[in-house]
Amino acid sequence: MRTLQEQPRGESHSGHSFRGQALSWQLKHGTIELALYREPCNELGSLALDELEKFARALESLQPEAHALIIYSELKCGFCAGADLRELYHRWQGMAKAEGLRGVRDFLERIHKVLNTIDAAPLTTIAAVHGVVFGGGFELALACDLIIADKMARFCFPELRLGLIPGFGGIPRLKRDLGNGVVRDLLLTGRSFNATKALQVGLVSQMVGEGEALRVARATAVQLSKFDRETAIAAKRFIKPVPQEELRQEIDIFCDLFGRPVVQAGLKKFVESTDAQPYLP
Repeated sequence: MRTLQEQPRGESHSGHSFRGQALSWQLKHGTIELALYREPCNELGSLALDELEKFARALESLQPEAHALIIYSELKCGFCAGADLRELYHRWQGMAKAEGLRGVRDFLERIHKVLNTIDAAPLTTIAAVHGVVFGGGFELALACDLIIADKMARFCFPELRLGLIPGFGGIPRLKRDLGNGVVRDLLLTGRSFNATKALQVGLVSQMVGEGEALRVARATAVQLSKFDRETAIAAKRFIKPVPQEELRQEIDIFCDLFGRPVVQAGLKKFVESTDAQPYLP
């Protein structure tokens, strides 16, 4: 995968496009492309969330002119390594427990709102993924209708190692889309699935050659443009309901678990790790 072209990453707007510090989007030929490029591996912290919220607000005006949305990463490491655990840990250290938990709940509610907007958008949404697709990054992909995976992609929920569960909507969306055996395997073992396994269990719709996910996603978006839009919207609403009640329960469970000493110890170990990529299994 290529890296971001040599452009300043300060915020800019131009009609149907935006370029921020963590991500950009543009509408072209009926397809919205949302690109992630925050080093080291698109961790989802306050900066990324702020810009994702801008995208969610912009989507209302963009979607009448679009039939598809593609989300992808411009970084070689992969699609997204998940939540920004370093930011989460340092924020927690400076707060009283009650204040910290309120902050965690607020962050989760905000990111759930963004992902629910993507999940329910009247477009066909495609995650074009490669490399690391972990934790919150996996949950972002699960909000999309289709996942097209580079053969080098790996999917994982490592939250169990921190004493947590996924908190960005991963459990309800996995339960909606896959059999319980697969869900329990991912959640309870913390191990990763490669793209071949993900294709076998129905997690991804296509597995493609290395570096080919975005190209195939774009070709798929062109194919989608041939279909009647109202029919596509009706079909999506019928087959892909947003599991609102379970999503709310997930936030409650995550917050109940987060304040325990074992979680703080796990975060501390992660933050102090000298590994180049401590999120890897």
